[in-house]
Amino acid sequence: MRQTNQTQVTEFLLLGLSDDPLTQKLLFILFLGVYLVTVLGNLFLMSLVQVDSQLHTPMYFFLCHLSLADLCFSTNIIPQALVHLLCKRKVISFTRCAAQLLLFLIFGCTQCAFLAVMSYDRYVAICNPLHYCSIMTWRVCIHLAAGSWASGILVSVVDTTFTLRLPYRGSSRMAHFFCEAPALLILVSTDICMSEMVIFLMGVMILLIPVCLILVSYGHILVTIVRMKSAVGRFKVFSTCGSHLIVVILFYGSAIITYMTPKSSKEQEKLVSVFYAMVTPMLNPIVYSLRNKDVKVALRKVTARNFLCRLGIFHW
Repeated sequence: MRQTNQTQVTEFLLLGLSDDPLTQKLLFILFLGVYLVTVLGNLFLMSLVQVDSQLHTPMYFFLCHLSLADLCFSTNIIPQALVHLLCKRKVISFTRCAAQLLLFLIFGCTQCAFLAVMSYDRYVAICNPLHYCSIMTWRVCIHLAAGSWASGILVSVVDTTFTLRLPYRGSSRMAHFFCEAPALLILVSTDICMSEMVIFLMGVMILLIPVCLILVSYGHILVTIVRMKSAVGRFKVFSTCGSHLIVVILFYGSAIITYMTPKSSKEQEKLVSVFYAMVTPMLNPIVYSLRNKDVKVALRKVTARNFLCRLGIFHW
């Protein structure tokens, strides 16, 4: 941990969320619970889509990819945070920090892309229902999924490169609980204008552009809902799109606050990071399960099949 201003930092000291031992223990219990719910919820949702043929549609195909990104996103951050809550010396090597930053951005940016793709899927399903099957073919779905992952990887590689290419020869004390670009840039011992500009432009690409696409899609959906004469049809559309809108607001709202707005206090930034790095991936499967009729029906069917299998009446 000792270095001078002329020596490159080889490890970072993560200051975490609190220095109080009791608070750290409470946070450990809370974060462990959040992580278990996140893992079980996302695995449950992906498994349910796989076993129920009624859910083999483009919407749930994209939802499985979103759940996978959520699961990897949380696994990249929470286990290390849990270990550090029990350790006195919260240190991470420069190499591990770089890997965590890269994976964090890959899965986070991929989530952004999939939320935009899912809004387009809902737009086609509601505004062009007669042409839905011809537009959202499996070939198109695979290309959209591949494009989402590719865009996430591209943006993350650029952001990580422009963050880590800078010299870190000053303080190694990072006021955060994981390696994130804004917290790292504070420790740079030279001008960071170029890196901040590139990261901002990447943020426009992966945050603001998808948000605009989502707003346009839901603008058309809203017009279609207003024109509907059937109250049942309106309710069905609201129930289908409501889950997606809740997830979009939670994830994009916190991410835009972190990467696209003027710098706030370190404590506020850490709280926002906790929200989109831990809380949002946990809420996604819960929101989609509780507010989605198709998922509830599929769950009842699978539960009934398992019950009948135990009785020896039904075989998979």
